[in-house]
Order: sequence, then structure tokens, then C-alpha cells
Amino acid sequence: MGAILGKKIGMTRLFNDKREAVPCTVIQAGPCFVTQVKLVDTDGYDAYQIGIGERKEKKVSKPLQGHYKKAGVTPGFMLAEFDFSELSQELVLGSPVSVESFKEGEKVNVLGVSKGKGFAGVVKRHGFSGGPRTHGQSDRLRAPGSVGGSSDPSRVFKGTRMAGRMGSDNITVKNLEIVKIMPESNLIVIKGAVPGPRNSYVKIVSTKK
Repeated sequence: MGAILGKKIGMTRLFNDKREAVPCTVIQAGPCFVTQVKLVDTDGYDAYQIGIGERKEKKVSKPLQGHYKKAGVTPGFMLAEFDFSELSQELVLGSPVSVESFKEGEKVNVLGVSKGKGFAGVVKRHGFSGGPRTHGQSDRLRAPGSVGGSSDPSRVFKGTRMAGRMGSDNITVKNLEIVKIMPESNLIVIKGAVPGPRNSYVKIVSTKK
């Protein structure tokens, strides 16, 4: 079992034994350090809080500066919590978390925030086909059509698929395979795509199956 934070570098391809091209995502998983150990007695639950990266102290708020100093680590870009069961080794405050807790061929779940698309219409957001351009409605090609009856039900139901904000959702992609691990560079190469744009942060957690 392993869990770590990582930054999505981008996508590439590797070739397997059958000389087939395998699309992969490269993730910079570290340097990561334990910034807090939460216990049932003091916090109500057991968890490790982990930070990733290093940034200038002046760019971090004073409460966070004190939080990082207490752990004895430099300020990072992101904090996230993992359950005790998600990490195989026992960790203490300030100890590093490395990619060596994972193995090549292991299955993992990747959690991230999808790309934000802004305000989008129903054709892009929900895959509507739109209306015909002929028969006197040349401006209805990307319109949603009727969204509610006039006399009954005389309203638009909650959850009706309409235009609105698209993307920036929490996404979990399950059972992705680790193709390659490079401990000297803190890199993990995962088969397939993971949510989010380049340079966004993701959680990598071993599957429990």
C-alpha cells in the first residue's frame, strides 16, 4: 500500500514488449514530507497530512509558516491527508514520503481536479445534437430546445441539463497501472490519462483490491 502527492508533468508514450505504444502520464511525486500526524485522541481521527514541493516562505501565510516550522520542513504548494491504512510504513512528523512505496505493475487510483472549461453550452457540456438549421429556425443549431412544459408541469425540473459551468470537478480515475518508477527523480509513469491540466497536483493511492 502506498499514497503520495504528485504534480502532473505531461503525457508521453512508452513501448511494451510487443512493441506497442502505450500512452502514459508522467507525474513528479515529490519531494513530499509529513507535516502533521493526526490521532483519534487529539483530532478525532487517524491521518497523515503530507505536503509537496518547496516554495518561498514569504509566499505562505503566517499561520501556515508556523505549521510548516513545527514539522521542521520547508513550505510546500499543497497539503493533503491520507488515512493510516493508505500508507504501508509508519511515519513521524517531518519524515519524507517517497515513490519507493509503490511498485511497477501496481494498480493505483488517481484523484485530481479536471480542467476548467468555463461557461459552456449544452452541445459542448452534455453532447446535445442541437436543432435543424432548416424550416425557419436557422439560429437554433446549438440551442437546448424545450426545457419544460407550459401548462404541465409549468416549471423546469431540478437537474435539467442546461448550459453552465463546465469542468473543475473532483475526479477519481481508478485502477491505473504504474508502468515505471524512477526514485532518483521522484517520477512515476502511469498508464493512461489522469485528470487535470499540466502542472496541476494529484493524489496517488494504491487500490485496496
